[in-house]
Amino acid sequence: MKTLQAQQVVEAVRQLPSLPAVVIELLQSADKDDVNADELANKIALDQALAAKALKVANSPFYGLQSKVASIQDATVILGLRQIRSLVAAAAVTGAFAQSRHSWFDQRLFWQHCVGVALCARTLAAEAGVSEDGAFTAGLLHDIGRLVLVTCFPDEYREALAYQKKHDCFLLTAERDVLGLDHAQVGQALAERWHFAPSIQAAVAHHHAPEEATADSLAGVVHVADVMAHALDLCPREDELVPPLSAVAWNRLGIDWGRFKQMLATVEDQFEDVCTALNI
Repeated sequence: MKTLQAQQVVEAVRQLPSLPAVVIELLQSADKDDVNADELANKIALDQALAAKALKVANSPFYGLQSKVASIQDATVILGLRQIRSLVAAAAVTGAFAQSRHSWFDQRLFWQHCVGVALCARTLAAEAGVSEDGAFTAGLLHDIGRLVLVTCFPDEYREALAYQKKHDCFLLTAERDVLGLDHAQVGQALAERWHFAPSIQAAVAHHHAPEEATADSLAGVVHVADVMAHALDLCPREDELVPPLSAVAWNRLGIDWGRFKQMLATVEDQFEDVCTALNI
């Protein structure tokens, strides 16, 4: 089978339906603080399905609110704009792709893994002093390129998964050997197409090669979070391999090993609540 060309991927990405305009605006503004929170909340509220799903997340045990919030406007006041951005993005993106028709790809397990990485990234970010909600969003979206491959190139991607199983290798290796590129490159193309904020684009593009990103990039946080999520075995799979941990990314975070082990327990406690709230 012929390998995929970058231009093929770009053309396929262009054919995918875009996210709702308000979600694009949220993802574009992830690196900005000078955003009108009231105006953004009003725009979110206009999309009733999205607002309802976001409120379900806001009222989940994950946020631990003392009383139930009934509107996006109230949630924005109580949780703050940054957290609203991340939870609305989570609500929108997890529903952006139609349920896979392919029995060989479990989309539910895919999103559960992404939620696990998002929670790990949020926990790491809090310890490292970087944007928790930016890290959560980047973690949630880090593997989005895999969904593009499943959606646009199902035959080719199924062959890559078969190759992974046959050779007992990492998914990244199988993708490169069979397709000639990997899901991080494909995800970068989609992140650019959907105009994600630069910090999220960098995390999607470099989460398997954080040493290629700048020291302050979210790529390192998401990379370590990805290793954490695999190590926790939140989405058990027989062929699961824990990816190698980049010493560069780990050292940049500067987290004590004892504290790191405590963080693993925190993520395990939160995981089921968030998956339930997002209906995955």
